[in-house]
Amino acid sequence: MVIQPGRGLYGQAVEEIGRRIIRGDHPPGSVLYPEKLETELGVSKTVVREALRVLASKGLIESRQKRGTTIRPRADWNLLDSDLLRWQGSSAPTDSFLEDLAEVRAIVEPAGARLAASRRTESDLTALRQALDAMAAAGTDTEAMVEADLAFHRALLDAAHNELLSRMEVVIEAGLGIRDRIVHGARHFSDSVPVHEELLQAVEAGDPDAAAAAAQALLAQASEDLVAARSGDGADEGAADATEEEAR
Repeated sequence: MVIQPGRGLYGQAVEEIGRRIIRGDHPPGSVLYPEKLETELGVSKTVVREALRVLASKGLIESRQKRGTTIRPRADWNLLDSDLLRWQGSSAPTDSFLEDLAEVRAIVEPAGARLAASRRTESDLTALRQALDAMAAAGTDTEAMVEADLAFHRALLDAAHNELLSRMEVVIEAGLGIRDRIVHGARHFSDSVPVHEELLQAVEAGDPDAAAAAAQALLAQASEDLVAARSGDGADEGAADATEEEAR
């Protein structure tokens, strides 16, 4: 791949090299050669050097004298970094990666819904209602549905009014975005508006138990839709669409 001029050479270089590492093109322990990257990407030494500096800050690589620039063990990667999550999701996400994301959502979202039911403000409820209305209006527009779904779950975490919990949105949004693009791209999914409506009503009613149960029901439906999409006729097409969309 040659980096396209005029689209932010530095950012594109970070994306391309990062995706290669996540895909396994450069496995842990292997050496990266900056000069080779300059030629392959068609960019300057400065662009490659700065891109490698960013990737080092994410735990992907390290540079040492006499050893050069090497790929670090996966255990050293900052897996909660938003870019790493996005790259993993856009590079043909594995079953184990999707399962990990689903497990994190199952731990975080019911607890977040429980807190949201106790702490939500009128502005929180407005944000949730607006997101739900956008979901209902999205119809078959995959990107509109994905954006509305992300907005709903972001608003739900914010309604818990816990700063650390809100920071979990990077993981929730990664898992949700990947799942949505696979499912909606495959055109094989249940109507998600009713389960979101049930969750919103529980939060509005200030019922923590009902909110947690509604969040669990929503996640169960999401998992069923994902299994159906990945095993159905449209699974490959949906996954390809998800990968292409994330790569843009």
